[in-house]
Amino acid sequence: MSGEVSLGINIKEPRWDQGTFMGRAKHFFTVTDPRNLLLSSETLEEARRVIEDYRLGKVSPGLTEDQLWRAKYIYDSAFHPDTGEKMILIGRMSAQVPMNMTITGCMLTFYRTTPAVLFWQWVNQSFNAIVNYTNRSGDAPITVNQLGTAYLSATTGAVVTALGLKSLTKHLPPIIGRFVPFAAVAAANCINIPLMRQRELKFGIPITDENGNRLGESKSAAQQAIAQVVVSRIGMAAPAMAIPPVIMNALEKRAFLKVDDLEKYPKKLFSGLPSWLCRMSVAKRYPWLNAPLQVGLVGLCLVFATPLCCALFPQKSSMRVNRLEPELQTLIREKNSDIEVVYFNKGL
Repeated sequence: MSGEVSLGINIKEPRWDQGTFMGRAKHFFTVTDPRNLLLSSETLEEARRVIEDYRLGKVSPGLTEDQLWRAKYIYDSAFHPDTGEKMILIGRMSAQVPMNMTITGCMLTFYRTTPAVLFWQWVNQSFNAIVNYTNRSGDAPITVNQLGTAYLSATTGAVVTALGLKSLTKHLPPIIGRFVPFAAVAAANCINIPLMRQRELKFGIPITDENGNRLGESKSAAQQAIAQVVVSRIGMAAPAMAIPPVIMNALEKRAFLKVDDLEKYPKKLFSGLPSWLCRMSVAKRYPWLNAPLQVGLVGLCLVFATPLCCALFPQKSSMRVNRLEPELQTLIREKNSDIEVVYFNKGL
């Protein structure tokens, strides 16, 4: 794999077999690698040059296959697959882990007061709007009005859901209240993604044959693509917003996390440890420790959940011709009656 590269490699497709979950997982672990955010503009442009030259049949002297694939994944992490434009930094999939771990960790920490719920749901939906726009499918532009409508609708939906559930859980066990942010995020994803990509639902997304030849635009393909992305996004958020609350709730019930119990049983619980070190672990005495711990737990979950949930469906999704709009079926069969399956970029 380290010899000089040939021109027979299909870099239009990922390096690993996308027909299997494991192949897609390897692909997305590379695409979502947060280290890609640290790459300089010069490195990104060099990767673009290598990929564009290779597509034209030009190979830089000494270029190896491993270097070619590395350039492809650098290129894919920063440039939109349909438009070729450089994507907004925080909208790239490689920004998902660091951005989401910070936002989600704070949502889970500061969920008790109404101002905190309002603020962090607004921050989360602002970030989601950028991500959904950046990773949309197709190459058609979206208007400012469409962006504004999607943003306001999703933010309102998330806040209303969060506040409504928060009021319903006042008399329930504290652990139930910890899951309010997840319910709000799930509801917002169901609103934000379709609205941010409403143009696709209205006019369709590009569909191609297996060789990449464009056949038209399909609204049915857009519906499937958006549904798959919604499922992936909710799945992505589930571990990060469900596991840490259980852990934090258990820790806060432990005797060594309570000031009263610490003062009552210092020798029994922390025999041999300095008292200042014991008190540094007291979440109720030092509430600022709660957020970093929560953020760390969320980050650990997201490192795995992000690529694995992106891998639930192939990015180059497919649909049988007989499931497309009737007029599009007729058009495709007039061009080539042998085509049974069409392909499209579902977006992320």
